[in-house]
Amino acid sequence: MKYIRIILFLLFILTSIPGYSQNNKDTPRNGEGVRAFLQRNKRTQEGHYTEFLKLNKGKFGKGNTLLKGVKYTLPPISKIKEDKTDNIKETAKAQTGKKRKNKLFGKKYEDYTIKSDRLKGACFFLSSGHGGPDCGAIGRVDGRVLHEDEYAYDITLRLARALMEEGATVHMIIQDAKDGIRDDRYLANSNRETCMGAAIPLNQVKRLKQRSDKINSLSKKSKERYKRAVFIHLDSRSKKQQLDVFFYHAEKSVEGKRLANTMRETFNDQYNKHQPSRGFTGTVTSRSLYVLNNSTPVGIFAELGNIQNTFDQRRFLEYDNRQALANWMCRGFIRDYENSKKKK
Repeated sequence: MKYIRIILFLLFILTSIPGYSQNNKDTPRNGEGVRAFLQRNKRTQEGHYTEFLKLNKGKFGKGNTLLKGVKYTLPPISKIKEDKTDNIKETAKAQTGKKRKNKLFGKKYEDYTIKSDRLKGACFFLSSGHGGPDCGAIGRVDGRVLHEDEYAYDITLRLARALMEEGATVHMIIQDAKDGIRDDRYLANSNRETCMGAAIPLNQVKRLKQRSDKINSLSKKSKERYKRAVFIHLDSRSKKQQLDVFFYHAEKSVEGKRLANTMRETFNDQYNKHQPSRGFTGTVTSRSLYVLNNSTPVGIFAELGNIQNTFDQRRFLEYDNRQALANWMCRGFIRDYENSKKKK
């Protein structure tokens, strides 16, 4: 009994010493990045981050992402001396894992978590096509009427949320105070959409100018170096004409062309992964469009398919397909952002 007490006493002493803990290893939670993982384990200084990467060399995914189910060794808390300045800087950097809310996404989706900082330092200006007094292209299926502006808006909201989850700054240029992200197959039409609170003009030139002016005003105030204006539409052609997603860029924009090609490559990769026998025929071309020519950030114009075509309609009617479109575009932007940093 005497020896058992001594052993228990020694274990108590050892586990009370700073830096010695039975919790010197831990497994990351779903979606948790390195900094959020370290912060949860009270390793909040830059020295802890560097030491953590050394201790776990070879156990990370691309870009030092944490792998699900892997136990990671934590650096001792006592290894790095306390420095209040470093802690303040680290706290400012550690956004991964933090909860956020955006009411534009609707009650079901307004709460989201920052999953990574892959798009930290990137700013996006998202403009869904038409809206307000102009519903855009119209399609029909099962006795229902499909309006371009409603489906483009839903996909744009999903893209905004996906980008924010990766740490980006996002401005929704077209907004609807009532319609958030919807999982319905048929999206009811309304004319509530505004240009960030301002009524949308019926006149096409005035409508497009309003959007470009708003984007340019916000861009001038933003401090991010990587800025992208994104215009999302659905096309309308013959019912027999099936289309893959295709992209436009401004005629003389080198970065716009690079972005459009990166986006096309990303969609091609995703189709090869999920539907290898299908193939992808989406195109990239330059086009003299008002919003591309008159918006100061690098722009891309995405046409997501033919709203008249039965096969293309599946891309819009099923909410998980709308989410896939948003996710794939988000991956394309991540790839383009990473490529832009390499070229500096």
